[in-house]
Amino acid sequence: MNTSPTPRPNGYSEATGEICYDLPSSYIPHSATGLLHLPRFIAKIRKHLKGELPKSYQRNFCKGFDRFLCLHLGVDPEQVIQCVRESHSDEELTTRLLNLFPADLRVHVWNRELVQKGMSEMGKEALDDAKRKMGAQHRTDIISFADMIDFDEGRIL
Repeated sequence: MNTSPTPRPNGYSEATGEICYDLPSSYIPHSATGLLHLPRFIAKIRKHLKGELPKSYQRNFCKGFDRFLCLHLGVDPEQVIQCVRESHSDEELTTRLLNLFPADLRVHVWNRELVQKGMSEMGKEALDDAKRKMGAQHRTDIISFADMIDFDEGRIL
């Protein structure tokens, strides 16, 4: 998998709108917890707090993977946003998050769930629909929604 983005013309996808090439992949684990997608959620929160999260990302902000992660952890997305808002360093944010999250993160359960989103029968139908809308219906290497995000943001060529 190529990690350097190949931007679409003008940083805009007809199917999804403006694209943020600087957000980390959902496949990147959080350094202190090992949770996939958490670094991406944090990065989106930071953009949101600065008023820089494009409309194309706002529609799924605190929904989708963000919401599923929070449900897994038993926290409200607003609590994570508050931790990011009130932290003055990455170290402070990590401390706040570790205090917010349960002691048993069940990392292996969450990480497996995230990488398999889009592989159930219903998920495959939704993924195929998303691929069609993005003109990628022929792509056999896009097998999950995390892959679809990476494709949209240029990490999968």
